[in-house]
Amino acid sequence: MDQPETLGTVRLPYPTGYPVEWEADVVLREGSTIQVRPIRPEDADALQRFQMAQSERSTYLRFFAALQRIPDRMLRQLVTVDHVRRTALVAVRPAGPGREEGPGTEDIVGVARYDVIDDRPGRRTAEVAFNVADAIQGQGLGSVLLEHIAAAARERGVHRFVAEVLPQNRAMLGVFREAGYAVEQHVDDGVVTVSVDLDPTDRSREVMADREHRSEARSMQGLLSARRVLLVGPAAPRVGDLTVEDLQAARVREAHAADPGDTELVVLGEDVTWADLSAAGRADPAIDLAVVAAPPDEVIDAVRRLHGTGARGVVVLSAGWAEAGPDGVARRRELLRTAHAEGMRVVGPASYGLLTTVPDAGLRASLAPTAPRPGRVGLFAQSAPATVTALETVKRRRLGLSTLVSAGHRADVSGNDVMQYWQDDPHTDVVCLYLETLGNPRKFSRIARRLAQVKPVVVVVAGRHGRVVPPGHAVRTTRAPRRMLDEVLRQSGVIRAENTHQLMDVAQVLAHQPLPAGGRVGILAGSPSLAALVTDAVAAAGLTVGAAESLSAGAPDDEITAVVDALYAPGACDAVVVVSVPVVLPRTAAIARAVAEAAARTGRTTVVSALGLHGLPDELASGDVRVPAFSTPEDAVTALGQVVRYAQWRTQDHGTPVRPPLREGMSDGAARAQARTLVESRLAAAVRDGGQDGGQDDPHDGVTLDQDATAELLACYGVRLWRSVSVRTPDEAVAAARELGWPVALKIAAPALRHRADLGGVRLDIDDADELREDAEQMLAAASALLPAPDPVLEVQAMAPAGVACVVRSVEDELFGPVLSFGLAGDAVDLLDDVTHGVPPLTDVDVGRMVRGVRAAPRLFGYQGAPGADVAALEDVLARVSVMAEDLPELASLELYPVVVAEHGASVLHATVRLRPAERRTDAPRRALQV
Repeated sequence: MDQPETLGTVRLPYPTGYPVEWEADVVLREGSTIQVRPIRPEDADALQRFQMAQSERSTYLRFFAALQRIPDRMLRQLVTVDHVRRTALVAVRPAGPGREEGPGTEDIVGVARYDVIDDRPGRRTAEVAFNVADAIQGQGLGSVLLEHIAAAARERGVHRFVAEVLPQNRAMLGVFREAGYAVEQHVDDGVVTVSVDLDPTDRSREVMADREHRSEARSMQGLLSARRVLLVGPAAPRVGDLTVEDLQAARVREAHAADPGDTELVVLGEDVTWADLSAAGRADPAIDLAVVAAPPDEVIDAVRRLHGTGARGVVVLSAGWAEAGPDGVARRRELLRTAHAEGMRVVGPASYGLLTTVPDAGLRASLAPTAPRPGRVGLFAQSAPATVTALETVKRRRLGLSTLVSAGHRADVSGNDVMQYWQDDPHTDVVCLYLETLGNPRKFSRIARRLAQVKPVVVVVAGRHGRVVPPGHAVRTTRAPRRMLDEVLRQSGVIRAENTHQLMDVAQVLAHQPLPAGGRVGILAGSPSLAALVTDAVAAAGLTVGAAESLSAGAPDDEITAVVDALYAPGACDAVVVVSVPVVLPRTAAIARAVAEAAARTGRTTVVSALGLHGLPDELASGDVRVPAFSTPEDAVTALGQVVRYAQWRTQDHGTPVRPPLREGMSDGAARAQARTLVESRLAAAVRDGGQDGGQDDPHDGVTLDQDATAELLACYGVRLWRSVSVRTPDEAVAAARELGWPVALKIAAPALRHRADLGGVRLDIDDADELREDAEQMLAAASALLPAPDPVLEVQAMAPAGVACVVRSVEDELFGPVLSFGLAGDAVDLLDDVTHGVPPLTDVDVGRMVRGVRAAPRLFGYQGAPGADVAALEDVLARVSVMAEDLPELASLELYPVVVAEHGASVLHATVRLRPAERRTDAPRRALQV
């Protein structure tokens, strides 16, 4: 089959092409992994086998007739599609052991297809049909296939499915109803006709997120609940010095011998052979998880040999993959494809392994010499060195863990997967992530925001801005502002820690203290001067001081009791900071004991900084409650401040996703279809004309839309662009003004001067022809002097209501996807970078924060007696641009400058739109594992 043509690095699917971007690996309800991909002509035999294995009932429900074997002509038609008007996806998995077809043969276990039956613009409709193997019906495959075929259809401009379903086919009717799309159905002549609007709804997005959550959590559950673990070391015998892989395998054996937990470790070559495992796996799963310390080629071979053993995943300890160059990248891709084809997840390469401390289910599949003590904190890290550092810190502080996952180069399993698992894990209350790279920030933000609503998430990102890419990590480049990562984390509701030390500071508060009810802090210090210093630290952390008490180290017990009881009295404060640094007298346990007992009795959030105490010492324990201790008062206050802010975030209204009605007089689906048609036609024209004389746009760099196309595209999303007329002479300017209506504004069209009134680039409120001619002559002369190009162009535009000039921009970033920015217009704003950012999808609260977050925002609210601006109208423009940027990954850049916000309404006076063929976003709207 011919390969798709390419435009730069962007794959353009044509009727003869194979859309590889539709390939995905997904996890079913029972935890197995299957591949969903477009059908191929060579799938004919597998499709025939699938059909012949189906029950008579399933065949009747699909074809409305008995059809044990598909006729040859029909079979050719079913496997031959153009991936545009006719598309079919198949769900496949490796053929079972003992099959005559040989290794590498796939079994089809599900089919979804659509055929376009109505090709009218804005009403493109396709007939859809599904068929799922009897053996896995009820495992969610029908929902998976609908999700993927709907995504493929939307990419081809189809926005409605119709299907004919027999009334007794309740399962398929349920799939349509539960998908969350707008569904209509009616019965005609004993057949139910279902009509599905493919325009995503809040409900369909929620359904897809729920399915994604359940499937990814189940796949992680399969790994972390493993009991029987196979260790695979280097295959070739070594002579002389041991290799790194030898040492890794030896470390796993030694660690298991010292602390086996509830894991049975089976060593290949010592305890079992591949033949033993294959024979055992036919009757019952021989192993649950494999740990491999071997060179890359041996790892891939081992994964193939794991077929039929029951293994749900493989932990790859060894390095030598993507960091080794293009050949290593290809090996890693082969590893993932091989593992996913066998229904396994991959942890690593260069992983430190997996550990759990769950009672009666302790997993030991790691290089760690000993497991941490049991606790309620889940820890995710990437590289082995970072994991070692974090584990040592946990050990020193006596902080217990429920789970440790080291993803290494995170070729497959990532922090996103583990967060999905931890959301429902009853043994984990606090989630800690040490991230060296963020490969999919859009998905991270979506999952973390959902998780943070129920459990705190504390994150360290190496390199501060997340731009450091260690060898072996595959990360897209980004041109987003450096503070973009901060915005992603803020939107997610996670707690940002600066380093491992601070990560554990915050974790020990969250794991052992309740969330504070507010930000009023009571202070208990060893001296008045120390109390004053702590008071200043509390204020710097954004908290308020409720009460401050001094208590020396030598105070009698009754005084200690009285002061502590007063500090912990009902309503006295929301949290307590205790600082004890005796100068001469030795520290006694009396104050620590009184504070621990009061914290346990009242449930008041408490942190302590006392000389000689750190982490979770027994001296600060009372019953099951432990009060965390910190090295310095500043560390204690900083950790408390972050916990208070998180507690406040938990109680705040985060708003609802912005979904403004789009073009007036048109359904949202039709408006989106019209926008997509415009975008695709302009890009196709650039491809067609790019290599010809006269082609003005480089198709690899993008296409700049003219004013009419820009206005039409914005109108699809309900944004009105004020019309302007280009002129070259004063007489043309007067004619344009009479057409538009007086008064008018006159501008130099060149971008460098368009908004520069100080350089003579803008004249406003021109209300007669003589004044306009005079202004036009002066501006043409100024433009000729300032610009290198001859024959300058001016623009005439009707005057908009006066107001505050703002700038709204959107840029499609390779890593973050659409990035919105907002600021007020003006050189000072640009020079001071007084701009807020947001990553769609945004909520109404996010939009409001963007508007109010700039330092110049008071100008919108009646600054120094000026009339207030219509902030609601401005927020509506931002919301519409957010939806537009989310819908159109081809929108390389959009600038609305200026947006003039008057007392009533917001006027978009100029817009620049540049389109570029779209890369597949990191968080595509279909559930898939990374390959």
